[in-house]
Amino acid sequence: MITTKRLEIIPCEIRHLEAFARSREELAKMLALRLPPSWPAFPEAYAPPETAAPDPRPWGSYFFLCPALGSLVGSGGFKGKPDSTGTVEIGYEIGKEHWNRGFASEATQGMIDFAFRHEEVKFVTAHTLAEQNASCTVLQKSGLTFIREINDPTDGNIWFWQISKEEHAKRA
Repeated sequence: MITTKRLEIIPCEIRHLEAFARSREELAKMLALRLPPSWPAFPEAYAPPETAAPDPRPWGSYFFLCPALGSLVGSGGFKGKPDSTGTVEIGYEIGKEHWNRGFASEATQGMIDFAFRHEEVKFVTAHTLAEQNASCTVLQKSGLTFIREINDPTDGNIWFWQISKEEHAKRA
């Protein structure tokens, strides 16, 4: 678990995915919290795997829980273990009901801090749509720098962001 000032960021386990596949209510009951009606934006990302997969922890998906609100506020995590260059990619989404309250920034900073506590991690990266938006602001607040625009075969033009372990240490 990753803990920040307001959030408990817990690993998303197969049992959570199976509960969500049965119903939102079952997942809410399992987490003992409300789920925002707008979450998730991409429900297919929370389908249980068809075959047993190796446990990706700590480099998998997480739920962002706000106990003070009694609600899941969003989710995100790492898109796999560190690669040969020591790079991990993060992603996140916040339910619309919880936008503009700092949860994306807090969760992002928590994930970055967590990643850099692992010796093998040298860089944290993220992608956004190729336009100025709230995610760009979140990444900038967390110390990531815009590196370049990429043409992704699936998503079209996207912006690539990065922070190094050294840059992160200077911010601490």
